[in-house]
Amino acid sequence: MQNPGRCSAPRLWRVTTTALPPSNAPRETSKLDTISGHRERAPAGDRDDPAGSFRSMLKLSLLFALIKLLMQAGDNLLQAHLGWGYFTDEAYYILCGERLDWGYVDHGPIIALQARLAVLLFGKSLIGIRLLASMAGAVKLLLTGIMAWQLGAGRRGQMMALAAVLLSAQFIALDSFLSMNSFEPVFWMTALIAMLQIVKSGNLRWWVLLGVASGIGCENKPSMVFMLGALLMGLMMTGERRVLRSKGFLLAVTLTVALASPYLLWQMSHGWATYHFLHNETASRRSSIRMFLPLQILLLGFVSVPMVAAGLLWLLKAKSAVRFRFLGWTYLFFLFLMMSLRSKDYYLSPIYPMLFAAGGVAFERYMATHRRSWLVPVCLVQMFTFELMCLPLIMPTVSPDQWLRIAALKNLGRPGHTGSHFTQFYALRFGWQELTDDVTRIYRSLPAAERAQAGIICVDWNTASAINFLSEGTGLPFAISSHNNFFLWGPHGETGAVMIVVTRQTRDELLNEYDRVEKVGSMHDPYALDWHAGIYLCHGRKRPFNEDWQSLKHYD
Repeated sequence: MQNPGRCSAPRLWRVTTTALPPSNAPRETSKLDTISGHRERAPAGDRDDPAGSFRSMLKLSLLFALIKLLMQAGDNLLQAHLGWGYFTDEAYYILCGERLDWGYVDHGPIIALQARLAVLLFGKSLIGIRLLASMAGAVKLLLTGIMAWQLGAGRRGQMMALAAVLLSAQFIALDSFLSMNSFEPVFWMTALIAMLQIVKSGNLRWWVLLGVASGIGCENKPSMVFMLGALLMGLMMTGERRVLRSKGFLLAVTLTVALASPYLLWQMSHGWATYHFLHNETASRRSSIRMFLPLQILLLGFVSVPMVAAGLLWLLKAKSAVRFRFLGWTYLFFLFLMMSLRSKDYYLSPIYPMLFAAGGVAFERYMATHRRSWLVPVCLVQMFTFELMCLPLIMPTVSPDQWLRIAALKNLGRPGHTGSHFTQFYALRFGWQELTDDVTRIYRSLPAAERAQAGIICVDWNTASAINFLSEGTGLPFAISSHNNFFLWGPHGETGAVMIVVTRQTRDELLNEYDRVEKVGSMHDPYALDWHAGIYLCHGRKRPFNEDWQSLKHYD
């Protein structure tokens, strides 16, 4: 038996086409096959040299992946010199990485492991902790090329799909910092690629890949469960539901559950903490369903929308895409789920590379039929020009002051409710060092007797994470909080005798909890979010933390 780990290009092609109809079988076409009504023309390379087309696709995809890696890593290297700070989530994930567990209240264990590995390998420099995210973005490009090839795209279609993902504003932003969102499309695309191979060949090894990608994806972010549910519904809507009757389906489900079981067991032992977090987060969010689709257009960029629309229409309507139709239904079901749950607008991001790949096929076949290959460079130039114009607003390629001047020229104005000169995505990088310096100053000004028993408690994980991350080596006590995973880490032995409190509460409200309260500072930076928070020095907590810690818990 041939070792599956040594799978050459010709061998892969034979695996993918074993269940395809014979070459002399009649082919059906529809208007959507060419977006015009004429018979489609498959790219010559796909017809004449399948092994060669795979190698060609791989080289092209690796080239785009390398460009992506250099672009993201280069910008992260530049940011440290331009005056941009750490994103607050990064400090939180690094703290979680120092306390590895099988689960966390508001995220899966993979991001904590990613943070731990990044710090061990590269230290806490901006480029170091973000390098794995940049690499995940590069892998996403490679997987997009593979999926476009699977769907039948030739070199032109692959190039359009790869360029759309490379220049997509949402992916440039999400791959620019340490987060679980950068790895999310990697697991989704791997699972979808495996399902395409299952539909084509039914080979058991693809079920194994599907199960592994799905199980680890669930450990990365719970949204994988919703995607798998949408995929299941998509299969049920088409004739490809037949694959669900195979023994491979049971194998994939078993692998998924087995790999996700540590996270599941952690949830069971912690009172389904993530469920309560998601429930509270959804209840507190007042996003408008009517604005969900317009925000998708904004995130994709106006130039990319035609690619997504063409890809979705091709999957749902073209007769040549009948075996891939379940992918179109998967997107629609996932879109419905996210809109129903009033999710954040970027939660749809991991599924878009699939539609870009399908869009590459649709546009290529249209251009081949109408002999309009000149449209390829035109579309690429348009995408590149649009993203180049928006680039400073998507990723920090200029200093903060220059960013504000560019935003003013583009009439973006003051960003909504943030209370900052910046949008939330950028505002969360500012104010943390100033806050940490203030807390350090207050702590060091205390008499020695008070300093020995003083503690720090913060309103949420953002402020607590920033203080703990940035105060390393200063001698500050560990800043505690009852928000999300900080609640599970407990009060760290703090009694409440002397506390520096960073909170949105007023002095009168704090007097219900402490004997003496003095406001000693405030959290304010014109670049940062307006947290409406003050810094208080409090003495004599009326109830020690170990007695009422449970009552302070809040997950959101």
